[in-house]
Amino acid sequence: MKVPFGTILITQKSKDLINEVLNSTRVSSGKYVREFEKAFAEIVGTKEAVAVSSGTDADALALAVLYDFGAQRNDEVIIPALSFVSTGNAVLQAGFKPVFVDIEEKTLNINPQEIEKVITEKTKAIMPVHLMGHSADMDSIKDIAQKYGLYVIADAAEAHGAFYKGKDVGVLADMSAYSLYIAHIITTIEGGIVVTDREDFAEILRSLRTHGRACKCEKCVLNISSTYCAKRFQYGEGVDIRFIFERIGYSAKMNEIEAIVGLGCLEIYNEILEKRRENLDYLMNKFKKFNQYLVTIEEAPYEKMAPYAFPVIIKRGVPFDRNQLMEFLEKNGVETRVLFSSMPTQCPGFSFLGHKLGEFPDAEYIGLSGFHIGIHQDLNKEHLDYFIATIEKFLTNTLI
Repeated sequence: MKVPFGTILITQKSKDLINEVLNSTRVSSGKYVREFEKAFAEIVGTKEAVAVSSGTDADALALAVLYDFGAQRNDEVIIPALSFVSTGNAVLQAGFKPVFVDIEEKTLNINPQEIEKVITEKTKAIMPVHLMGHSADMDSIKDIAQKYGLYVIADAAEAHGAFYKGKDVGVLADMSAYSLYIAHIITTIEGGIVVTDREDFAEILRSLRTHGRACKCEKCVLNISSTYCAKRFQYGEGVDIRFIFERIGYSAKMNEIEAIVGLGCLEIYNEILEKRRENLDYLMNKFKKFNQYLVTIEEAPYEKMAPYAFPVIIKRGVPFDRNQLMEFLEKNGVETRVLFSSMPTQCPGFSFLGHKLGEFPDAEYIGLSGFHIGIHQDLNKEHLDYFIATIEKFLTNTLI
């Protein structure tokens, strides 16, 4: 049996709309991107959503908004040491310095008790990551941010449908950045999106995604239908607003085809979410039998985890390592992914920052001992039972 890590569903309605758009030749960012933004904002419960070309761009552009509010190049952003590398990359791409904090091993998320220790005069924001769809401790993080006058910009890449104390995690930060990559619960193939309740943030985000242009209307008539725009020459005779660049920006637009795929996902979002949650709950219950050797994260009473994937952590002192188990699973058809790394000490690309192995022990432990498998909507109980049986077979063979 094969247990693939990810899947993608492109609905028939999406396929029909894609053909329509291809025939019209209007394939760059336009009306369908705006429709997708509105629909995504409604699902999360925010006033605004701005679609971009990737989850990394979503992180980077959200951070770049802060330059309009006094931030300077090389100011600091606090992030967890453990995350997919895009979190750290985005901080650097936005022109800030990442300041790493260790995680809590049981939650995989940033340890709030360590945050205040690294705050300096140059700190501008805290970027928690809701890793594996498990919400960070947002109450503690927001309290710290308020105390020091910092922004909270959440990396919610894996947190579609996650709730924290009755609220969608997307509404808990000043901005929340999502990935829309293939493996995620809502996908546009590639893509990302930033949600916020602040109209001024959204306006700047729209500028940033198009090179910092002065064009930043919620609905651009030039993109949608090439009709007359009353604002086009507001800067004076012969000066085109489309070529006025108010800030350093990015080239990070979502196109119409991607947005249409996303709209198809949103139409059946609840079905996708329900099936993935069913798979997550099933595995979390079945997996308890392995607690002597393997553990997974647990859902707190006050939260509802996003069913992004199923994480597995090898316990200390067992007579096997992660790579042995992953290799066995892969040979038996179960696709796996490592549970990321300690960016500052296990990712060579960050070595220039000067961190040494041992600075972030919990993140480093997970970086060597954690992996995850898919729980997507195309998997059924037969696939999940096969995964459990394969784990049992490995343990039986290893422990004899």
